[in-house]
Amino acid sequence: MSTRVPFMSLTPGPDTAAIQEAIARVVGRGWFVLGPEVEAFEEEFAAASGGGHAISVGNGTDALALTLRAMGIGPGDEVITAPMSAAFSALAILMAGATPVFADIDPDRLTLDPAAAAAAVTSRTQAIMPVHLYGQPADMPAIAAVADRHRLAIVEDACQAHFATCAGQPVGRFGRAAAFSFYPTKNLGAFGDGGAIVTQDAALAAHLRRLRNGGQGEKYHHVEFGVNSRLDEMQAAVLRARLPLMPNWTSRRRALAAAYRKALTGAPVVLPPECDPCHVYHLFPVLTPERDAFQAHLADRGIGTLVHYPVALTDQPALAPYATTPCPVARRVAREVCSLPLHPHLSDADLAHVADTVLSFGARV
Repeated sequence: MSTRVPFMSLTPGPDTAAIQEAIARVVGRGWFVLGPEVEAFEEEFAAASGGGHAISVGNGTDALALTLRAMGIGPGDEVITAPMSAAFSALAILMAGATPVFADIDPDRLTLDPAAAAAAVTSRTQAIMPVHLYGQPADMPAIAAVADRHRLAIVEDACQAHFATCAGQPVGRFGRAAAFSFYPTKNLGAFGDGGAIVTQDAALAAHLRRLRNGGQGEKYHHVEFGVNSRLDEMQAAVLRARLPLMPNWTSRRRALAAAYRKALTGAPVVLPPECDPCHVYHLFPVLTPERDAFQAHLADRGIGTLVHYPVALTDQPALAPYATTPCPVARRVAREVCSLPLHPHLSDADLAHVADTVLSFGARV
């Protein structure tokens, strides 16, 4: 059967004219790297994120890795993080030269369990990196309490949580910095890779600007080992065109999530609860131990689904040397999780079709 409800579409919609104008502006100017579009986007994104400084980089992974480096975290240091995420969260810790330490996730939020994080602290721990997975903020007040008790830094992986808040405070304001991704599928997506760090620390921001540009203090004068990780002008212009639409897009995501929760009452799947009203619903995951059959049931009725993520980081071969503590909740969730279609352009009719099909999964013979 042809797909009636694709998992998502990356084709521009109401933002088409603004994006076309933005691209034409960059082409006409003839300035493509570290120019006025990047400067303007950084100011606008910082303001939209709750103030402070925004430093754009090539992708979300670099945003995490460079932040750790700029904070002086590297070889010999440990960073506690969640085992349920894209692998790039932990890979960024390795890129900085530090060691990832996995602590299990909370079975409701599906984000880092504060108690597990506290139990993972050693004399080598320097930071905690919670991941705001699926747009659901981690329990930041509890994690901040752990960090304060052990004098640890917090670097928030907010790559899936643009403009979410936790306990009334924007994500990114609980620690020294937060990393964001602008990968095309994100709530705020570019036409390629992109990322940014948001921080209230002016000195840290200046250091990050230097690190992303080869460690240059001034042009052709490299004062430290840096990298080449720069958001280009074209992506910055596209992001600027889309940024004003984010409030409406986020409201639509929340409305769709609420409609799913209402329609799926009594469904034969588990819906992780909304633990904070400012969840931004990058994804809408459900859990079922019959995931393969569930996905096939929806596919047969024209509905696209995806799995985020099928392998816990503790079971990834590249990260196996660091899987020193069992994480049974993450392992179970990785076996059961499945994402339903949810994006700002999803119609009410398509959502109803998805919900009816999920409900019918329990009635199948």
